[in-house]
Amino acid sequence: MSMRDFPKAAVSEKAERAIKSGHPWVYGEEVLSVDREYENGALVDVMTKKGRFLGTGFINDNSKIRIRILSRNANDRFDEDFYFRRIRYAIDYRKAVMGDDFHCCRIIFGEADSFPGLTVDLFEDVLVIQVLSLGFDKLRDMLFPLFIKAFAEYGITIRAIMERNDVAIRNKEGLEQYKAFYHCDGLTEIPDGKVHIFENGIEYEIDIINGQKTGFFLDQKYNRLAAAKISKGRTVLDCFTHTGAFALNAAKAGAKHVTAVDISADAIALTRRNAELNGLTESMDFVVADVFDLLTEMEQRKKCEYDYIILDPPAFTKSRSTLHSAINGYKAINAKAMKLLPRGGYLATCSCSHFMTDELFRKMLHDAAEDAGVQLRPVEDALIVQVVYGKHRPNRAHPFIPLVLGFEQRGTQARLPVVEMQHVRNEVDARKNLQHRPAEKGKAPALAESVAIDGVAVKKRLVVHKIIRYAPLFQRGHTAELLFRAERNGEAEQMLH
Repeated sequence: MSMRDFPKAAVSEKAERAIKSGHPWVYGEEVLSVDREYENGALVDVMTKKGRFLGTGFINDNSKIRIRILSRNANDRFDEDFYFRRIRYAIDYRKAVMGDDFHCCRIIFGEADSFPGLTVDLFEDVLVIQVLSLGFDKLRDMLFPLFIKAFAEYGITIRAIMERNDVAIRNKEGLEQYKAFYHCDGLTEIPDGKVHIFENGIEYEIDIINGQKTGFFLDQKYNRLAAAKISKGRTVLDCFTHTGAFALNAAKAGAKHVTAVDISADAIALTRRNAELNGLTESMDFVVADVFDLLTEMEQRKKCEYDYIILDPPAFTKSRSTLHSAINGYKAINAKAMKLLPRGGYLATCSCSHFMTDELFRKMLHDAAEDAGVQLRPVEDALIVQVVYGKHRPNRAHPFIPLVLGFEQRGTQARLPVVEMQHVRNEVDARKNLQHRPAEKGKAPALAESVAIDGVAVKKRLVVHKIIRYAPLFQRGHTAELLFRAERNGEAEQMLH
């Protein structure tokens, strides 16, 4: 058959609208008909009900995602040259935006790079690959040598490829779970799975066989730099430390002391090893503990020696059905951290749960801050937006309006907002002191009942935000990374100027 002689799948108007707006998936119930027989994992042309071409993708009846769009160009020929071009596009992009800091990064991030269901991480001269779609699983023996060939053109000789296909989502595609080194000419195995990498000037020993996900969270690269910027001279508690990446960045940036905590003894052992590699052990200690229990104990003792807490927990949910419980979990742990912080303390917090959207995450933080008696605001220099206490509750539909988030959802470019947190006085006292007060020397002027932020009217409530510049990420695995500052009660009025 000719290169374009693929089975044709007619889809619903809902799917048509989604595809035209850029969505890369067609769900099972959206496929109305397929004009002839096909094999799962094969390519099909996706058509409107009127027969107009929408794209070409891998079809799989075993998956709720029935078709994963690979191309929207009717002239594409899906041969080795096609896939090699796409691999080079992805490498060229990383090399362009990362420059010399290119040797340790996510090269392919699934749909974001038009490789649906494929993840490829580069660790110096080692590739770790996850194949989560049947279509690409069938193309492994063609694709993997193309990656070796492409990197050779950039002067990188790949010595090993580790397949980390030990994830449950493969079962939903009708695929088996496994992890193994890929074999072809020129490749070897790494029996202990230990690989040394450098990121942000820090050396790590990572485990590509038994480590979480692909062995190292590359998507936090620039978030770690942002969090480290304010670490100098501070006492840092890094929770869920894993390989110690946030802790090591903070220590290298000049933190007075850093405590790395993880429930896994193996993770703590690896963190200690990484600290030794970088000569940072004198300013660090390492604790095996459940973070929830540790923060609860500190709260009960009403004593916290840390002025900077970092929360980078694993995903609290992997399905929509458990999202409510996950939100409660995130809220509880963030509220605990907020309550523990002293005057001038900082909190860096994030979520890697797919179903914990940016909007839900920020609403959760708003609720956690309310429970802890704090308000949130950015810390980096930029526009200041003030909203003051009034007789009305805050507009809960827009709890973080001044932040004006710019997260991109497709994976290759995420944004990191950095915000400040301050403890505020009792709300009743604040209302009494600030509502309708005339301007007097040395005091705040009278304030309107509401202010407009980005065209949205917000009732008076002390927020004092700054909109900050966003630090780019080149692969997105976490919903958000936020940085807060905390100040004691009684600081509200002096900030109204």
